[in-house]
Amino acid sequence: MRSSSGASYRNVNGLQRGLSVLVAVNRMPAGIATANDVARATQLHRTTARRLLETLTTQGYLRRSTSDDSYRLQIKVRELSEGFTDDEWVSAVAAPELGELLREVVWPSDLTTLDGDAMVIRETTHRFSSLSFHRAMVGRRVPMLYTACGRAYLAYCPESEREQLLRLLVSGDDEQAQFARNAALVERLIARVRSDGYGVNEGDWRAEPHIGALALPIRCGEQVLGCVSVVYLRRALGTAAAVERLMPALRRSAQNIERGLAMRAGAQPAPVTDVTDVNA
Repeated sequence: MRSSSGASYRNVNGLQRGLSVLVAVNRMPAGIATANDVARATQLHRTTARRLLETLTTQGYLRRSTSDDSYRLQIKVRELSEGFTDDEWVSAVAAPELGELLREVVWPSDLTTLDGDAMVIRETTHRFSSLSFHRAMVGRRVPMLYTACGRAYLAYCPESEREQLLRLLVSGDDEQAQFARNAALVERLIARVRSDGYGVNEGDWRAEPHIGALALPIRCGEQVLGCVSVVYLRRALGTAAAVERLMPALRRSAQNIERGLAMRAGAQPAPVTDVTDVNA
């Protein structure tokens, strides 16, 4: 290999492999990959891929999720690619708080962010909860109007964004589109969430009728960055009991995530989420 000045240099194989690993992660959906994914994409041995992933993690380009052992792009790669999204900031700040939430409530929790016309799970404690009924959850898309997290997001996002989301939902051809076309029903749903101060799913999602959930928005000023939710079996907890037992810890988790995001951004802490904050 020759440089622009004509000098001859040998390739640095370690650097070459490291860059190929970073490129592979960047090309994965949402910039999230396992060591096996990277090994297949780069044709490297899995052990080599894992070692390079860990090196990129220590250098700040990647973060390893403790919930599913995947690697995801960190903010430092803004200098190198377009693969990083602000959603990953939310995941990075929220992960330790989800761990604390799990210790308090035992039931699994999820961090979700908006993904087009749905919410997508970015971080979860399903893998570590003894009460979990699902395992592979990261990256799963869930509907806006039938889930606690989607309802919380829709109720607390700015009005202009909510109008755009509803137009998008109405344009579909599925069951959720029919729901979205019923303007009065949507208005009642949003009014209930804002009155309660949280989103709730009481088995309303036909795909998961045995599941209940509570969700709070994660806010920065007027913007909703995502939602944090606790998921439980409806046969084990009714809605009233779930609110009484789970909401205090869930509220603290949302507050701590909001404060953590504000501190990272060097801003004043955003108003904390409170179930009694009906005018938020």
